[in-house]
Amino acid sequence: MKSTDNHTASLIRRILPKLVLLLLLAGLQKGFSQSAKDTSKIQQLRIYEIFEHNKAAFHERFGKHAHRIMKKYGFHIISFWEAKDSAKTEFVYLLEWPDVKTLKESWAKFMADEEWKEIKRQTAKLHGQMVGDIQDRILTPLPYSPVKSFEDK
Repeated sequence: MKSTDNHTASLIRRILPKLVLLLLLAGLQKGFSQSAKDTSKIQQLRIYEIFEHNKAAFHERFGKHAHRIMKKYGFHIISFWEAKDSAKTEFVYLLEWPDVKTLKESWAKFMADEEWKEIKRQTAKLHGQMVGDIQDRILTPLPYSPVKSFEDK
């Protein structure tokens, strides 16, 4: 009986470190793949200069039409803001994308959308130029960023 106990103890001493190492490596692999998944999403910051004289028409067009059509092409819009200083008023919004390729493909489809092109023509005819300078920034989360992705709630 004693030799069986010694054999079992010896077997455990040899196998246990390997088992622990295997479990650690499996956990690290899961962590790395989760980390890669979290950082694969990107955000896009869009800033439009808008004009006080037709700001209400701009917001109506964006809220009723652009937003709806963008959703049709997979735009994940996080939020909208308005920023104003003494020189200008800006419409700011944040989008989230799985990758740059999807961002570019979705924007191309949106800009080619016949309904959207017609809405822009009609509103420009009624209200004049509605958007001035446009800034577009792709934001890539850093490894130490507390927020890497915005989830649908």
